[in-house]
Amino acid sequence: MAAKPGRVGKIRTKSAAKKRIRRTGGGNLAIKKVGHKHLLLQKSKRQKAKASKPLMLAKGDSSRMEKLISF
Repeated sequence: MAAKPGRVGKIRTKSAAKKRIRRTGGGNLAIKKVGHKHLLLQKSKRQKAKASKPLMLAKGDSSRMEKLISF
């Protein structure tokens, strides 16, 4: 369905991004690392510990992700 002439469509946050990315207290963006949901018995303690900590996004990635969650 197309927008009516002279009207601008709403700008929306990407639902997938809002479920996966969060903003930290310092204003950085953080995501959860993969590999901490199942098959945990065969993974080492080190693997599980590393996967449980959040991953801070790099500046280049952050600027792209800002556009997805800024609304």
